[in-house]
This record gives sequence, C-alpha cells and structure tokens, in this order.
Amino acid sequence: MNPKQMQTILKRMGIKLEEIEAERVIIECVDRNIIIENPQVLLTKMPSQEMFQISGDILEEEKDEGGEVEISEEDIAMVAEKAEVDKKKAEEALVETGGDIAKAILLLKGS
Repeated sequence: MNPKQMQTILKRMGIKLEEIEAERVIIECVDRNIIIENPQVLLTKMPSQEMFQISGDILEEEKDEGGEVEISEEDIAMVAEKAEVDKKKAEEALVETGGDIAKAILLLKGS
C-alpha cells in the first residue's frame, strides 16, 4: 500500500498524522531523565486521544537526590492563586512536592 492510500484510509478513520520539529525531548522520571537528541517526533491524533512516537539518540541522566529544587516566583504565585493561600504556604507545598505545581495545589486544597 502506498503512503497516499494509507493517509486516505487513516483520514476516513478520523486519524491525523503530524510531524513535529523538535531539537530535544526530555522525559522526567522519578530517578532519572531520559533525553532524546535529534528526535523524530510523530503526533497521531485520534478522535479520543493523541499519541506521540519518538525516535532518536537516547541518553540517560541520573537525578541528584540531594539537590535543591529550584522554584520560581511565578510557580509560587500560581500555586498561591489557584489554592487560595499565601505565598509562604505555596512555597512550602512546592518544596514538599519537589516543585510539582499540580501536586502542590492538590496538597493545599486537601485533595
């Protein structure tokens, strides 16, 4: 089957393919980062979900467990606003959650 026929069939099924230009892709894991240099990224859009296919040169980088978490003033302000708390409490929640904004908001809202 040639690529044009494949595109037509996928389009009828509601599936769209899109190539994304990227210089680097980083996947942040709990204990390490997976870095993909010179990636080829393909986005597949389906009616109910989107899926990325990534290939390239893979590097792994261990995370420093003892390191300080950098938290920006913008992150603190956002958490304070969304959780309806003062900036000090927002900063404490961000430190406790390792800088994860969503977790900090949920922690402060008691969810």
